[in-house]
Amino acid sequence: MFIDASMTRDVVSIDPDASILEAKELLKKHRIHHLPVVDKDNTLLGIVTDRDILRALPSAFLNDEEVQRDTERFARHKIKDIMSRNVYTVSPTNTLEDALLLMEKVPVGAFPVVDQHGKLQGIISIRDLMRAFINVLGIHEPGTLLCILAEDKLGTMKRIVDAISEERIAFGSILVARHWEEGTRAVFPYLLSHNVAHVKRKLEKLGFKLLNPMEWYLDRLPKND
Repeated sequence: MFIDASMTRDVVSIDPDASILEAKELLKKHRIHHLPVVDKDNTLLGIVTDRDILRALPSAFLNDEEVQRDTERFARHKIKDIMSRNVYTVSPTNTLEDALLLMEKVPVGAFPVVDQHGKLQGIISIRDLMRAFINVLGIHEPGTLLCILAEDKLGTMKRIVDAISEERIAFGSILVARHWEEGTRAVFPYLLSHNVAHVKRKLEKLGFKLLNPMEWYLDRLPKND
């Protein structure tokens, strides 16, 4: 899935010469955490977050005189004085997987989406990614997640799908992940039914090992892989 289909298009942005107080009010009004900073041509210049605003605010531990001094200084500062200029961005043609992998590597909660000319097209946040993957996985519908250990060889997936389909149970989604045991894959079918005990027994009779999905730990994967 492309970011273009899941990003927020109606982006609340701000001018670099706007005041910090204006940014604070925009964040509060729209209940957001990130404000892309753009020029009059909608070219991305930077980004400011609620954390940047909080850091710029006078400290609660200052005395009255210090608070007054810092408040005056705060009022003089512009967004361009506190914004982050080295912004991690993505393209509308990047995939959700690209954004997810980048978000794992860098400590940010959202990426501005820009075209090849650096023009702001949208923004994609952790919430947008969660919503997109919930839709892809079909987990917004009631169901049951199974975890099946299977040999990593041709035909295994077909055996699993056929065994479940024969019981007339619909799939919400099916994912396949690496397993720490060589030659093994973990298969996660999300079944649109809570009545799956007979399916589990059938899969075990076919030689598959079933795990509790809550006991699956991705961090047990090889660190150097």
